[in-house]
Amino acid sequence: MVQVKAWACELPATHDLPLSRWSTSDLAREVCQSGLVASVSGSTLWRWLHEDAIRPWYHRSWIFPRDPNFADRAGRILDLYARQWEDKPLEDDEFVISADEKTSLQARRRKHPTRSCRPRGTMQVEHEYFRCGAWTYIAGLDVHHARIFGRCEEQNGMEPFDRLVEQVMTRATLQRGSPGLLDCRQLFGSPRLPSRATLAK
Repeated sequence: MVQVKAWACELPATHDLPLSRWSTSDLAREVCQSGLVASVSGSTLWRWLHEDAIRPWYHRSWIFPRDPNFADRAGRILDLYARQWEDKPLEDDEFVISADEKTSLQARRRKHPTRSCRPRGTMQVEHEYFRCGAWTYIAGLDVHHARIFGRCEEQNGMEPFDRLVEQVMTRATLQRGSPGLLDCRQLFGSPRLPSRATLAK
């Protein structure tokens, strides 16, 4: 077992293998072929390696922050996730919405409608489709209640984002009588985003 763990700490290139890192199945195959063990499964090998307190064969990709103000900016976001704003706790009727977008989604429409499954028959889905252009999906996550508000737009920008804000704020639990979003202008420096005071009206 010690020798197997030693192999896990080495790069596959040291054994003339064209791999950037080990998988449990690759490592299990190699240690068996080398004669270290007669046989071992990937799950058993994973259990051996997982028992160690220090596991150098584990790694996580990392991008070092290059923004000199990263800590201050990230701290404000983390405060919101902890339901804090300017050192004060959020009220029960205040919400934190995390918004993002996915661009260039290829919209497709089947040339014929799908047929439901029947007794002794499977569902039938048309293989061919019409292309309906590239769309943008914009969504907001209600961080503390795990609710998603989303919409498709023909393009991204501030106007589509404003429509997402309107959609979020007109939901039953996020009426304009309660300040649902904190002042995004202070976070992102955008004068076009509605302020906390505006949303509270």
